[in-house]
Amino acid sequence: MTQAKQVEWFEQWKMLEDDELFLFNDWIFPYTLDDFTDKKVLECGCGGGQHTSFIAPYAKNVTSVDLNTISIAKKRNEGSSNVSFYEADIATMDLGTTFDFVISIGVVHHTDDPDKTIANLKRHIKPGGKLILWVYSEEGNMLMKYIVEPFRKNILLNVSRKILLQLAQFITSIMYFPIYTVYLLPLKTLPYYHYFVNFRKLSYKRNVLNIFDKLNAPQVMFISQNHARSWLKDNEFDQIHISSYNNVSWRISGKKCQ
Repeated sequence: MTQAKQVEWFEQWKMLEDDELFLFNDWIFPYTLDDFTDKKVLECGCGGGQHTSFIAPYAKNVTSVDLNTISIAKKRNEGSSNVSFYEADIATMDLGTTFDFVISIGVVHHTDDPDKTIANLKRHIKPGGKLILWVYSEEGNMLMKYIVEPFRKNILLNVSRKILLQLAQFITSIMYFPIYTVYLLPLKTLPYYHYFVNFRKLSYKRNVLNIFDKLNAPQVMFISQNHARSWLKDNEFDQIHISSYNNVSWRISGKKCQ
C-alpha cells in the first residue's frame, strides 16, 4: 500500500523553507558535500527542495522523490539541469536503477512504516554505494513524545496552517528568554541544552520552522539507537556510523557491501 498524501507537508513547504547549510552539513556527517562530487544521488523525501539545491552543484545528477511537494521542489531548483523529480512514496517506489548515494534527511520517521521505507531505500543503493539518514531519536525526546505529540494529536489536528504558524511564532518568541538566560549557564544537564545551542545560531525565521514542523507533522516515530542499528546489518553494510546529534536525533550512514 502506498502512503496517503498529506497536505500538511505541501502547506508547510509552501509557507516556509530551510536554508541553513550548516545544519545540512551537520546532519550528513561524517560525509560532506564534496563526497557527492560527480556522483549519482537519490534524495528520498525532498520536501521543498532545499537540500536538493545544496547537493545539485556537486553531484553528477540528483533524483529527488517526494509524495507531497514535488511542484514546490521543482520551482526551487528550476535552474539546475542535473536534477530530476518524481512523485512517489519512498517506501514503495521502484526507480529501476541504483545510486552512489541514497540520502534521506528528516523524513523516515514521518513515514507509515520506517522499517519498510529503509528496506526500499537500501534496494536503491548500488554495491559500494552509501546510505545517509537523519532521524529523530527516542533517546532525549521524552518531552516531544509524551507532551508535544499528545498536544498535537488531541488539540492541533484540525487547526488551520495559518493559525498553527501564528502559534509557532508565539512559542518561538517566548523561548528566547530562557534560551538567552538560563541556557547560557554551563548547565549541560538541562533538557535540550545542546539543541538550544543551535537555536542561538539560527535566525528567528528558521527557529519558527523548527517549531512549526513539530506541531504540523501528521505523524512521527522516535527511533531508538538499537532500532537505528538494526537498519545497517553487518552482512549488508560496513563503515557504519551512528552518532547522536544534539542528543535529540541520530546521524546514520554506511557503505553497502560489494
